[in-house]
Amino acid sequence: MKLLATLLLLLPLAVQAQAPQVIPVANLAAAPKVDGELGEWGSSGWVKVPVKPALEREDRAKYGLDPAGERNKAGSLAVELKAGVAAGRLYLAVRYPDDAADTVHKEWSWRGDKYQRENQLEDMFAVRFHLAGDFDRTMLSTKDYKVDVWLWSAARTNPGGIAEDMTHHVTTKMQESAAEYQVKDGPVIYISKRRDEGTAPYEMLPRPKENKGERLPSFAAANASGSAADVAAKGVWKAGYWNLEFARALDTGNADDVVFKPGSRLTGQVAVFNKANAEHKSVSEPLVFDFGAVK
Repeated sequence: MKLLATLLLLLPLAVQAQAPQVIPVANLAAAPKVDGELGEWGSSGWVKVPVKPALEREDRAKYGLDPAGERNKAGSLAVELKAGVAAGRLYLAVRYPDDAADTVHKEWSWRGDKYQRENQLEDMFAVRFHLAGDFDRTMLSTKDYKVDVWLWSAARTNPGGIAEDMTHHVTTKMQESAAEYQVKDGPVIYISKRRDEGTAPYEMLPRPKENKGERLPSFAAANASGSAADVAAKGVWKAGYWNLEFARALDTGNADDVVFKPGSRLTGQVAVFNKANAEHKSVSEPLVFDFGAVK
């Protein structure tokens, strides 16, 4: 009986510890300018969200990945978030530490008698919202689910003041053009990443055939259109921090976008890429964006 009583006392604490962090969505008096300058957001009300490596080194072999290939540079840190609605649009403010602004991505470099792509990577930040299925904190999941993803990148999208708008589908059912991960003693996980309908905010440039300089960009800005142009985003790095802002209509009317409904609660998550790609990000636990106060 004494042991049972002890367990009953501890149970509420355990349940509370597992509850997702809530990001309250406020009614804003005025729409902030999406410029990466966060002074309009004030100093109070920021929610500190811890992030940690999405995949630890010792877990990589389980998914057919080389443990020595772990190159996460973000590690564990705290991301500060604020969210609000004005004039039918959701605004999200973000700040987090980063010791340098990495704004160059896979340039073409002249070596010998031809161009080769360099391996430098930009900083990125992602927000994802539950669209369908059984949401999981990890993309290497045997659950079947879809998320609406906003991906800001310091080199490719930031100059245009936009974020890539995509749908990610995680499933154990075979998918065409999907990344495949073989779980040890388990199923193959398929991850498909599709940009929303319309024109993407940038395009990849082919390898130049003639020497036009020691280094050349490997992508060029494009005029984003359609559902792919839904998400405004801008970042400014200063004093060891990235300061980001995102904005999108609550309801775009596009089938590939999540609808933010006043009075609802929506599961989401954030990820930090410090000079990294998809495998080497740091992620939060699932978050709840609470639109209960939104009119």
